[in-house]
Formats: sequence, C-alpha cells, structure tokens
Amino acid sequence: MAKNGGYHQFCPVAMASEVLCRRWTVVLLRELLAGSTRFNDLRKGVPRMSPALLSTRLKELERAGILERRATPDRKVFDYVLTEAGRDLRGVVMGIGIWGQRWVEAQVSLKNLDPSLLMWDMRRNLDPTPMPDRKCVVQFLYPELPKARRNYWMIMTPPDDVDLCSVDPGFDVDLYVTTDLKTMTAIWMGVSKVRREIEAGRLVLTGDRGLARRMQTWLGLSPFAAEPKRVSG
Repeated sequence: MAKNGGYHQFCPVAMASEVLCRRWTVVLLRELLAGSTRFNDLRKGVPRMSPALLSTRLKELERAGILERRATPDRKVFDYVLTEAGRDLRGVVMGIGIWGQRWVEAQVSLKNLDPSLLMWDMRRNLDPTPMPDRKCVVQFLYPELPKARRNYWMIMTPPDDVDLCSVDPGFDVDLYVTTDLKTMTAIWMGVSKVRREIEAGRLVLTGDRGLARRMQTWLGLSPFAAEPKRVSG
C-alpha cells in the first residue's frame, strides 16, 4: 500500500481493499453481520482488539457508508447498524470464511484458542429447538485453563433466549460439559463430533441424559462447519 494508505488504482478490487483490508476490519464485519450492534458485544466478538482500535475501525466504516451509528432511546449507548452497503458484504465475508475452512489446515486453526470467543460464538449460534420447554443450564468446564477462565454457564430460557455467564449465576445445572478447549473448538468448527470425542475420552457429559444425547444438535456449530476441509497440493 502506498505511504498515504491508498493503492491509487481504479480497479474495484483495489478500491474495495482500501476500505476492507485493514487489520481487524473483516473480523469486525463478521461480528456486525452476525447481529452484534453494541460496542461491548462487538468487543466480546473481537476480544483481542483494543477498545481504541475498535472505535477507530467503527468510525472508518461509518465514514465509508458501511454502517450507521444510532442512539438508543435513552441515548446512553449507540447501536452500530449496517447499511445496505454493509449488508451487501455478507457474501464477501462468508466467502473468506469458507475459503479458510476449506484450505487453512485444521491443526493451524486449532492453535488459535480463545475460550471467551468460543463461548460467545456458541451462545450466538445455539439452537434451542431440541431443548426441553423449560430453563436449561449447561456448565462448560475447561480444567486446563486458569481458574478465572475455566467455567462458563449457558442459560437457555424458552422460547429462544440464550445467556452466557463467566461467573456462577446461582442456578441449578442440568448438564456439565467437561473437556479441553481444543476439543470443544474442534467440535464447534466441524472438525470433530460430540460422539467421537466422548468415545475418545476427551469429552465428558454429566447430568440430564436427554440434553447430553442431543448436544450435537442443540450446540449450533460455526456457520462454516459444514464446509469440508480440503488438502492442498
């Protein structure tokens, strides 16, 4: 890129790259397209991005006409809402994700582990349809992690409310899911299956047998999980 930040080419690829190909921008767009609109929710989806840089990228996307900042009724916080131009980027972001799922080696992907991001993604994609018609609490335990990042509680309240807590909410737990972070990430990415990891002894489910039996269904995988990995070369 030229020193002033532009490619100085009339090509649409070059012009689009000036807007999109900046660090964290496409990942931020992924979160916006997934439905996050509040600053704090966007931070949960890009936890390694500093608040200052997140604010900068949001302002850049606003100037580019990709999103609008709208005050909430109480005017205490803002919603960041994609414009038509922003929503039109769904195919671009999905295409990048599908390419990554197909061609980036699974073991390389599984080196980039982040429990907060994984649980946030799982919470957003969880499918409550096969769950019982009552409040269900699932506790995920990652014994190898430091104590402060070891436990997460997923709380499903009919018909479709899903909450995520990293501090014990004080509810009775219906199902305990004990595993390591790499195993849970592999399941989420579609690289492995719940049954396979149970049989291998890397995933232990304790509690409600119905919830345990249907975990692969209600878990709700990555939107790219159905795309098969391909071996290059």
